[in-house]
Amino acid sequence: MTLKLQAEKNRKRLLEIVYNAKAGHIGGDLSVLNMLTALYFHTLNVDPNDPKNPDRDRFVLSKGHCVEALYAVLEAKGYIKKELTDTLGKYLSPLSGHPTIEVPGIEVNTGALGHGLPIGVGMALAAKMDKKSYKTFVVMGDGEQGEGSIYEAAMAGSNYNLDNLVAIIDRNHLQISGNTEDVMKIDSVKDRWTAFGWDVVEINGDDIDEIVRTLDNIDFNNHKPHLIVSHTTKGYGVSYMENIAKWHHGMPNEEQYQQAIAEIEERLTVLNPNHDSM
Repeated sequence: MTLKLQAEKNRKRLLEIVYNAKAGHIGGDLSVLNMLTALYFHTLNVDPNDPKNPDRDRFVLSKGHCVEALYAVLEAKGYIKKELTDTLGKYLSPLSGHPTIEVPGIEVNTGALGHGLPIGVGMALAAKMDKKSYKTFVVMGDGEQGEGSIYEAAMAGSNYNLDNLVAIIDRNHLQISGNTEDVMKIDSVKDRWTAFGWDVVEINGDDIDEIVRTLDNIDFNNHKPHLIVSHTTKGYGVSYMENIAKWHHGMPNEEQYQQAIAEIEERLTVLNPNHDSM
């Protein structure tokens, strides 16, 4: 299965999960979904049949409010069963609105913004100290860049030459209270992180082929931590949600849900003519 096809299947499942739960952060879920698909189905050295392998790559979703996208990808990868994912939003479900370690495949509890990168720095430093080859990947939000702990971690990552650490900013420009540049300016984000001593690249994070090329070309021997500024579209893949701030945590009604599914089904049919629609 191609990554584009896998991403669209994950996108459809994400919509189902959020709609059935009547909860979630659908806009950011959709903007980060291609990146998560590329990581789990192409890049990360992980095995759902051996989730605690000490040599596995580590992944931290620092923008933990977009956990629904991670649930969809973990289900597709084989970490969790559909029956479990379907309990999101239900009484006594182990699934919550932020990642928790009770869920197979999730490394750390996250959601208090600004915490994921410091944890990732610790993981990457531990790998260096233990002479292990695993890599650590951390996905952050762009609104999250207003947190001071991010920059303490940025300094530490550079100070310890953590070239086994990859941080990714989901740069969709919209946070809960509006455009990032109106709330707390972070541009030029590339200049800022380069000044901290990071190896920085900016990409079109809606283009899964460009994501893969970028991940494949990371130099893990350059003595610098890596930052990917992934320019994405809030609500990507659902026409009426794209670049609209209210979909940060908006919930589609029945008509909107069916429209979203129809748009995804159309792309699935193009990518796989033998695709069975719902």
